[in-house]
Amino acid sequence: MNATPHVLTNLTAATLRQDAGPYGLIEDAAIALEGDTIRWVGPRNALPDDLRAVPPQDLGGRMVTPGLIDCHTHLVHGGNRAAEFEMRLQGATYEQVARAGGGIVSTVSATRGASAAELLDSALRRADALIAEGVTTIEVKSGYGLDVETELRMLRVARDLAVQRPVRVRTSFLGAHAIPPEYKDRADAYIDEVCIPALRASHSEGLVDAVDGFCEGIAFSPEQISRVFDVAGDLGLPVKLHAEQLSNLGGAALAARYGALSADHIEYLDDAGVSAMARAGTVAVLLPGAFYTLRETQVPPVQALRDQGVPIALATDANPGSSPLTSLLLAMNMGCTLFRLTPEEALRGVTLNAARALGLKDTGTIAAGQRADLAVWDIAHPAELAYRMGFNPLHSRIFGGIA
Repeated sequence: MNATPHVLTNLTAATLRQDAGPYGLIEDAAIALEGDTIRWVGPRNALPDDLRAVPPQDLGGRMVTPGLIDCHTHLVHGGNRAAEFEMRLQGATYEQVARAGGGIVSTVSATRGASAAELLDSALRRADALIAEGVTTIEVKSGYGLDVETELRMLRVARDLAVQRPVRVRTSFLGAHAIPPEYKDRADAYIDEVCIPALRASHSEGLVDAVDGFCEGIAFSPEQISRVFDVAGDLGLPVKLHAEQLSNLGGAALAARYGALSADHIEYLDDAGVSAMARAGTVAVLLPGAFYTLRETQVPPVQALRDQGVPIALATDANPGSSPLTSLLLAMNMGCTLFRLTPEEALRGVTLNAARALGLKDTGTIAAGQRADLAVWDIAHPAELAYRMGFNPLHSRIFGGIA
């Protein structure tokens, strides 16, 4: 039996549908929900007859968008790296910090020493900050364990976030994130002895939705990433990649050859990489929080991505070191001010294109058949979401049809 329809009226809908005008805007709109699904959306005066008899909920002229999606986070981790923040302000580069034993490896130590309960408690606080800004889907990566036991613990905690909170969680196995101290100068051995076994173990528990890696001089080579991606393919898992953040090793082109969902960071992406992503349909995930925190100057090739039709997503990259950011609204503002995205590109980047970066087809727009994940805002125009800093205009959030 179908659920009783629920009709929202007196609203403006920013549907983000691509076959509509700017923002997919519908003035004086109505949205009909049935269970956890959107049944109908359109002008209020076109509401189907069978829905006109349903007592409507008046939204007071507010703006409704799809629920926001943070498609790249590292929410589950132990400790913090405030001391490194001070080091960078005194002139140390991200690479120098990492090679001195800081960076990702320092978080590995804190994460290995934290219990599942401790990891969950801290991750929930970060997730709550995102949820409070209208986020309904969060991607969470492993990669701070770098041993089988802790990688599994991280992914179990990530899954538990969706049990503890009304939010959808997609997990990415990121065992190829850094080389742990016990494998210093033995990256190939780490891939064979830890990363791939951890991936297989995580998959066998149903903990993995996608496989990620960090292709960079301070992390793993394209050849090493390929070995991990080959196993992902054998397991039927899609891939994504941290690529071209600090240099150009051809990681984005490599990811595209594997049909990657996304290539993320990509500040040093070249034209060949853009073309490869365009051919593969790989989404470009821009992470302005890391760009800002690391005081980088090499901006992603946004115009080249536009010219070749590569979808652009935005995310917080919430992590303890290079992007301690848990505001997707601020990430939207940064995407506009630092990378010169338009406000509409920024909003599409945290809805429709963020969904694509996670391989999700049932969310990211307001359309019949999509999940009823919505955000209701006290704004007059959707550009306001990227305009203000440190201001949250969320009125309410609807997750799976439930407010």
